[in-house]
Amino acid sequence: MLRQNQAWQAWLVRLGCIGVVAGACLAIEEGHLLAADEHFGIPQVKFINEQVTSGWSDAGLQPSAAATDGEWCRRLYLDVIGRVPKAKELQDFIVDSSPTKRPEAASRLLGESYEDDYARHWTDVWTTILIGRDVANQEVNRAGMRQYLRRSFSKNIPYDQFMEELVTATGLNANMRGVEGFNGATNFLSGKMEENGAQATAKTAQVFLGLQVQCTQCHNHPFNKGKQNQFWEFNAFFRQSRALKKSAGDLRWVEMVNEDLAGEGGNPEEAELYYELRNGLMKVAFPVFVDGTEISKNGYLPGKMADGTEYGINRRLEVAQLIKASPLLSKAIVNRMWGQFLGYGFTKPVDDLGEHNPPTHPELLDGLAEQFREQSYDIKELVKWIVLSKPYALSSKASKGNTKDDPSLGEKPRFSHFYLRQMQAEQLYESLLTATEADQAQGEAAAKKKDEWLKQFVIAFGTDEGDDSTTFNGSIPQVLMMFNGDLVKNATATGKGGFLDKVASAGAKNPAKIDALYMAALARKPSVKELDVANLLMNARKGDAAAALQDVWWAVLNSNEFIINH
Repeated sequence: MLRQNQAWQAWLVRLGCIGVVAGACLAIEEGHLLAADEHFGIPQVKFINEQVTSGWSDAGLQPSAAATDGEWCRRLYLDVIGRVPKAKELQDFIVDSSPTKRPEAASRLLGESYEDDYARHWTDVWTTILIGRDVANQEVNRAGMRQYLRRSFSKNIPYDQFMEELVTATGLNANMRGVEGFNGATNFLSGKMEENGAQATAKTAQVFLGLQVQCTQCHNHPFNKGKQNQFWEFNAFFRQSRALKKSAGDLRWVEMVNEDLAGEGGNPEEAELYYELRNGLMKVAFPVFVDGTEISKNGYLPGKMADGTEYGINRRLEVAQLIKASPLLSKAIVNRMWGQFLGYGFTKPVDDLGEHNPPTHPELLDGLAEQFREQSYDIKELVKWIVLSKPYALSSKASKGNTKDDPSLGEKPRFSHFYLRQMQAEQLYESLLTATEADQAQGEAAAKKKDEWLKQFVIAFGTDEGDDSTTFNGSIPQVLMMFNGDLVKNATATGKGGFLDKVASAGAKNPAKIDALYMAALARKPSVKELDVANLLMNARKGDAAAALQDVWWAVLNSNEFIINH
């Protein structure tokens, strides 16, 4: 079989389906091009367009041409629901001549008919943000975390409520049969309470405030205003909480509880903690928010005395209310979501909004954050504003007027063209299943199957922050998986009733069959050059259409263009 020959495979990828070359997509259908002043009557989209356009003018940049319908549709599906569009979904969008088809498509993906796809994708995204990809962490129950996230994204709960539920959660982190008290939100902190909740402190500040405070645990930050006392004053909000490890037979789970805090001095009325300076001196800390707001030093949880007098305070609930009131909450999520859809946030890294790291577009960041608050922290509304904006609708091909706009070289992003980026591992997994019309498991069974596939790429660093990373970045493990992995083998199988069998046995002519492969994977038709290569394959296969289609399909799936969001 020709597909097994490595030299032949390399030739196919090089000549038959090069897809994205030097930032240029070879899409050939034209479709709807976004006009410069088009914002679909949405004031927030108009605001984005005005701010970004002003930035182009200030930097002396000219934007790239608009993306074709196929390009825009493909990136919309990848970014909003985590997979490429099905062939029919793509075709329906392309043939639609309505001037409002883009906002209608965005609303459709954010609506009830795609609720499960939307919740699945954002559960993947936020599972990684909140607990990482390390499936071996015994103090985190991934199924419990996903169950909470799926419910949250299905209901589209307001983002400030989402934050509060995660930061204040108590109960069991796993859904144990016969044991009451399950709360999947507890998994955000259940694996971060060792060493007096140092990880809980750092991750809460990083995710919900956009502040990198982990470096100040042991000393003042050498390059910014972060002070050691600020870390431990923020840490004091988590000192009433404990993660209790429990078991029954082979089952393991964690219970997050709140309890009275006596403090390290043994006085609950002023429940202090101590931390050590680099010179060995000990300093005292009480709960103080990042903006300097102090709360009661009392370590008792809320209660009533015999005479009815109320006393005590729930420190995690207090810090959640302070985060809600902080302008950093909306700025942090706007910055994160912008980076999710445009490839780069207004700051790098996306979760560092400290004074030492000014944003590229401060007025845009502040304005969007304010309007997001006014829209009751509605994540779907924020998504709609971004995907309907002009920078999101631009081609990924840089032009002579914006070649300097290249953040990969250290330049500040100006968003004058769409930045190429590789799919996330989860997106590739779902896209392979979608493009090949494979039967998919549902719910937690599907998630566990995906976890097993993802394990081959995960590297746990074992740092104080519990960091992990993946080798899913064009490295050898990914290349080998794409060339020879079971997922791609199944995707290119020619068995009865499979995707390739359906295409091969259709009554269409060979060019139409090749079209079907390219549309399913790349959201476009093949170029003349690619059709010529397909004809060469047909000749080499002596008219065996199924075998030739298999070779082309393997090459398409292994092209740069398939694995890149462009």
